Amino acid sequence: MKTLICGDLLHCIDNPFYTDEAVEFIEDGALLVEDGLIIDKGKRETLLSKAGKDWHIEHHPNCTLTPGFVDTHIHFPQVDVVASWGTQLLDWLETYTFPAEAQFKDQAHAAEMAEFFLGQLLANGTTTALVFGSSHPNSVNALFEAAAAKHMRLIAGKVMMDRNAPESVLDTAESSYNDSKALIERWHGHDRLSYAVTPRFAPTSTDEQLAMAGKLMREHPDVYFQTHISENVDEIAWVKSLFPNCENYLDVYKQHGLLGPRSVFAHGIHLEDRELDDLKSHQCAISHCPCSNNFIGSGLFPLERIIKKGVKVSMGTDVGGGDSYSILRNLNESYKLQQLLNHNVSPSQLLYLATLGGAQSLNLQNNIGNFQVGKEADISVLDHNATTLIKRRVCGAATWQERWFAMSILGDDRIIKGVYLLGQWIGTSNSDPRID
Repeated sequence: MKTLICGDLLHCIDNPFYTDEAVEFIEDGALLVEDGLIIDKGKRETLLSKAGKDWHIEHHPNCTLTPGFVDTHIHFPQVDVVASWGTQLLDWLETYTFPAEAQFKDQAHAAEMAEFFLGQLLANGTTTALVFGSSHPNSVNALFEAAAAKHMRLIAGKVMMDRNAPESVLDTAESSYNDSKALIERWHGHDRLSYAVTPRFAPTSTDEQLAMAGKLMREHPDVYFQTHISENVDEIAWVKSLFPNCENYLDVYKQHGLLGPRSVFAHGIHLEDRELDDLKSHQCAISHCPCSNNFIGSGLFPLERIIKKGVKVSMGTDVGGGDSYSILRNLNESYKLQQLLNHNVSPSQLLYLATLGGAQSLNLQNNIGNFQVGKEADISVLDHNATTLIKRRVCGAATWQERWFAMSILGDDRIIKGVYLLGQWIGTSNSDPRID
């Protein structure tokens, strides 16, 4: 059966940081979906003229359809520490993060939290995510099981952490290798799931453990790598003291063979030019996490400088350091943060960071990120009438740029009418699509 999904279409066809011809907008448009893939797109009336008797038509009037949002950095075990009062990064970890993650040793707790976590992502329009588990294999098994049941595209990994943390969340170099390898063999490539080798960050891994991470990457060259880098100035000083023979923070990972086109580094606020050059040459990506950076007081992310260096950038919510699952809320924070740095981010660039930029950072641009024919039909549906303020602002917009900018700055989970995963509707309680 074919499904025609109708509404205003908005997506990036290229990177607007480097070209002006990067966005396609089709007012009163439609996507034709079959077997989870987009097989045609265009004006609704044009596609309706071709409709067969077996077509199922779903219409979202007064809505904008965008590709599903991509979150390239978030912590599954930190659901219950969102919006906790604290100081800065290292204190945050000791006070909130490690105690919360210790609970994920329990399988029942992990399974319950997995359903809530994925529900929050979908409710905020996020259809693909790169996720940190806890140091316990249970957490990743529970998360993958829940994602597979929804046919959601998800990349996740068990945290590797063998020092500088409480015993309840530590593993060893050997156990982290064995546990990660077992998870890779069980889940990587299953349905829409992929595995990411996941040292938390350099200070909580010995050289031996980082070497094991490199071994996993060599043995399984199509898995991902994710970690943190240069989030906080005290963190950077700590890394320098722990790894005195490394040229800089990134060099810790580089020396262990962890840089590559599937490597995503969260934060990257305080990187040196040499580090950015290495990230570019190895085709690595940075996940920009503005809500978290502002909440924890980590610093101002130099987006313009990093883009000019040619490094891939996408958006991460970094829950629970970040205080919202909403990519839109993070676009809001990023726009304002960049204004402080005298960098004016355009509406098309905001759209890119939330969609195609995330797909490219994850090397999934052939699968997701826009509405090109052949892509997977993961779609976010944004309601122009979500709130009285949004309705007034959107109805008064003269261009798609003005409309989208208003939605990205004013929007949060309330603006998300629902999402499609592989063309299957997942809506909120009162948001079933109108059947024509």
